[in-house]
Amino acid sequence: MLSEPRSGRLAAWGNALLAGLVSPDDAVLAIVGEDAVHRVEGLPGESAPVGLTLALGRLRTLGVTGLRVALPAPGHPLGLSGPPEFNARALEAEEAVVCHGAAFGLVPEVYEAGPEGDVHAEVVWHVLPVRQAPPADVPSLGEAERELAEALREATEVLSKLDVAGSGPVAEAAIDAYRARAERGREVLAPGYPPRAVRVLELAQRVGLLVSLAYGNGHGGAVSSAEMRARTEALRPVERTARRAQVAAYNAYVEERERGAR
Repeated sequence: MLSEPRSGRLAAWGNALLAGLVSPDDAVLAIVGEDAVHRVEGLPGESAPVGLTLALGRLRTLGVTGLRVALPAPGHPLGLSGPPEFNARALEAEEAVVCHGAAFGLVPEVYEAGPEGDVHAEVVWHVLPVRQAPPADVPSLGEAERELAEALREATEVLSKLDVAGSGPVAEAAIDAYRARAERGREVLAPGYPPRAVRVLELAQRVGLLVSLAYGNGHGGAVSSAEMRARTEALRPVERTARRAQVAAYNAYVEERERGAR
């Protein structure tokens, strides 16, 4: 969780494009990010992969009015609603986008290409049928914010006792890089999202960064197997909470539109 998921970029900027808040060129540029190219395969009416601009326009004509994110993990189908084939593909990729207004979902497959020293990522989004039902285990923004604060407080106490809370020059350098990136004016979410969603996503990303650092510091001060298990048990619910908060933030655009339509 050191960086935003590709499904988050597709959903956020796809929603902004569907709402007419950004141009197709700006949306595609933001979605692709540092990747070389994104294509969409399996789109109804297309026999071959197509570019993002055409794909997003076609999804709109097929009835798609919004895009949601799913970030599933083993034993936790976060944001998914079925069927099993789509859930399995999303779980393998650890992410997916679920369309609102039409029964489609998109799962990314990432390929590395290029010579050594100049490797770049190419992404193919596979369009699959989904079940139109409430997504699994997605909290409201308010719930996500409260859960993040509580989980972070509890985990910090445990990790501090085990001396694995993410300290030392490697952790400090990673945190400094994160802050520098944020200060460069990076847009955390696309236009059209409520300020609270931005706040929740920023906090979830910071929590995810700390969890990644704690996992990446080896055993830290946890020298016994019991202490190592305690560290894992402390980190697992925090990581789960951070993923739930990310999904709540990315899905806030669709959730607010649904509330406004009632």
